[in-house]
Amino acid sequence: MYLLLLGIILVLLKYLAVGPVADWPWWWTLVPFGLAALWWTWADASGYTKRKAAEKIEKHKQERLERQKESLGLRPRKPR
Repeated sequence: MYLLLLGIILVLLKYLAVGPVADWPWWWTLVPFGLAALWWTWADASGYTKRKAAEKIEKHKQERLERQKESLGLRPRKPR
């Protein structure tokens, strides 16, 4: 996501001819978009995206269970 935002900022700076970015070749300003595409390709191929989504779901599930136990007046178990 950060690479995408960087790419948008660089393209705007290049288009509006602001600062030293105005003198850069266009392909330098488009590099962050290519890097973002490579990152997303790797993240999907390696399973990183699904793993992070599963971790997020599991975290929400645990929080919901803890809230329900607390509302019932049950104290969480102490580790043995």
